[in-house]
Amino acid sequence: QVHLVESGGGSVQAGGSLRLSCVASGQTFSSQAMGWFRQAPGKERELVAAISWSGQGTYYADAVKGRFTISRDNVKNTVYLQMNSLEPEDTAVYYCNMYDTGTYYVSTDFTSWGQGTQVTVSS
Repeated sequence: QVHLVESGGGSVQAGGSLRLSCVASGQTFSSQAMGWFRQAPGKERELVAAISWSGQGTYYADAVKGRFTISRDNVKNTVYLQMNSLEPEDTAVYYCNMYDTGTYYVSTDFTSWGQGTQVTVSS
């Protein structure tokens, strides 16, 4: 079973930046796609960004296109989410997860989740 540890969250003002990290263990990281998800209070969890096993394919939700960048380091078993031009609407708990394939798809149906990292953006 995969073990995921997210970090890098915090409180910033609108327009600020944060870089989230997620270290994965327990499965072969380098052959699996990875995704970043978020859940705001009272809302369903949603896919924010995803990256293929090689890093050559990426996906972004419309709400974050042009502001967020997902990347990965297959040597460090780590996936990153660089978040720029943050908006109050980005306030949420951010989670990462590992797909069961090398390519991603739009879904939040995963067996387990890490503890997440809180991102709070004030106006």
